[in-house]
Amino acid sequence: MAAATSAPTPPRSLARIVGASLVGTTVEWYDFFLYGSAAALVFNTLFFPTTDPLTGTLIAFITYAVGFLARPLGGIVFGHYGDRLGRKKLLVVSLVMMGGATFAMGLLPTHATVGAAAPVLLTFLRLVQGFALGGEWGGAVLIVAEHGGERHRGFWASWPQAGAPGGNLLATGVLALLAAVQSDEAFLAWGWRIPFLLSGVLVGVGLWIRLSVSESPLFLEARARAEAAAEQGAKETPPVVDVLRRSWREVLTAIGTRFGENISYYVLTSFLLVYVTVHLGLPKSTALDAVLIGSAVHFAAIPAWGALSDRIGRRPVTLIGSVGMAGWAFAFFALLDTKSFPVIALAVTAGLLLHGAMYGPQAAFISEMFDTRVRYSGASLGSQLASIVAGALAPILAVELLKDYDSSTPVSLYLAFAALVTTFTVLAARETRGRTLDTSAATGTPVSAAERV
Repeated sequence: MAAATSAPTPPRSLARIVGASLVGTTVEWYDFFLYGSAAALVFNTLFFPTTDPLTGTLIAFITYAVGFLARPLGGIVFGHYGDRLGRKKLLVVSLVMMGGATFAMGLLPTHATVGAAAPVLLTFLRLVQGFALGGEWGGAVLIVAEHGGERHRGFWASWPQAGAPGGNLLATGVLALLAAVQSDEAFLAWGWRIPFLLSGVLVGVGLWIRLSVSESPLFLEARARAEAAAEQGAKETPPVVDVLRRSWREVLTAIGTRFGENISYYVLTSFLLVYVTVHLGLPKSTALDAVLIGSAVHFAAIPAWGALSDRIGRRPVTLIGSVGMAGWAFAFFALLDTKSFPVIALAVTAGLLLHGAMYGPQAAFISEMFDTRVRYSGASLGSQLASIVAGALAPILAVELLKDYDSSTPVSLYLAFAALVTTFTVLAARETRGRTLDTSAATGTPVSAAERV
C-alpha cells in the first residue's frame, strides 16, 4: 500500500528553494568547469610544460580526470550522511569545500617557481573539488524534487541541472573577458588567477542563500520513521549497502542514462577548446565565445526539456537527446572545420540543445528510481560512477584520438557510441513520471492514474 503523499511546498517557498539550489550548483560548477577550461588553455604551460602542446594538454586533462575519480567517493560519503543527517547540511559542506579548493588554486605557485610540487598541489586540490561535487549533485536535485509534487517535478528539478551551464557560462565568460582585455603574456603571468580567486566571493553569496532554505519534508518524515523503528530495536542498514543490495539495477540504469550525456558535454565544451585552438589554430576567444553563446541557450533549454518531460515522460525526452546526439557527433566536427565563428557557435549551440534533452529530465528521472531513505546515496552513486567511465575519460580519450589519428572521425565515433549506450539504456528502463517520492521505487510500487495527471 502506498504511503500518503506529502503536501507540496507552497509555490513561493518552492521558488526560493529552487533559487538556492540553482545558485549553489552554479557556483560549484563554475569552480569545477573553471579547472577544465584552464587545463585546456593555461595549465599545460604553467604546471605541465612540455615541448608538444597536445602532450602538455593531455597531462593537464589527466589531472582534470582526477577530480572525477573522487566524485563517487564524495557521492558515497555525502550520500550516507545526507540520508542520515539531511540534504541541507551536506549541501552547505560541499559548497564550502569546493569554494575553498578553487580559491586556493588561485594562490598556487607554478612549475617555474616550485617545480614538481606545483602539479602535485594542483592535483590534490582537484581531488577536493571532485569529492565536493560528488556530494553536491544528489543533494541539490533531491532537495528540490522532494519539496515539489509529482505534477511538475521534471520542471522544478531541472533547475539545479541548469547550474551546470550556468557555471560554465560564468567560468567561460570570465575567461573570455580576461582574454579580450589582456595580452596572452599578462594572462599567463597572473590574469588566469583572477577567476579562481573570484570563487571566494561567489561561495559567500551561495552560502548565504543556501542557509535560508528548509530541509526536505520527505527526508524529515523518513528520518522520523527510521528513528521510531530504531527505538523498537530495528537495526538500520547503511544507505549505500541498502542501495547496492536492493537497487543495483537502478544504479546501473542511472550510469547508462548519464553515459552519453556526460561524454557529450565534455566533448562539446572542454575538448572543443583544444580542437579549435590547437588543431584548427584559431584564437582561444573563438572557442570561448562559442561556448559562451551555447551555454546561454543551454541554460534556458534545460528547464524547457524538464517541463516537456512532465507532459510526455522522462524517457521520450531523453531519447530525443541521445538519438539526436548520435547523429550530430559527425556534423559537429564538420561544422567546426569550416573555421567560421558563426558556424562554430551554431555547432556548439545545437549540440548543447541536444545535450539538454538528456540532462533536463535526468534529475527527476534518477530521483524517482530510489526510495527516500536511500535516495541521496542511490542517486549520487549512480550519477558519480558514471562520471568516472564517461566524463573523466572523455577529454583524455578525445585528445588521444586526435593526437593519434590527426582526424576528428574517431572522436565522432566515440561520441556516437556513447549516445547509443544511453539510448539503449533508456529504452530498457521503466518510465518514472508521476511516481510518488514517498513510496519505495525499488519495490516497484504501482503508480496510480491520478499520480500521472
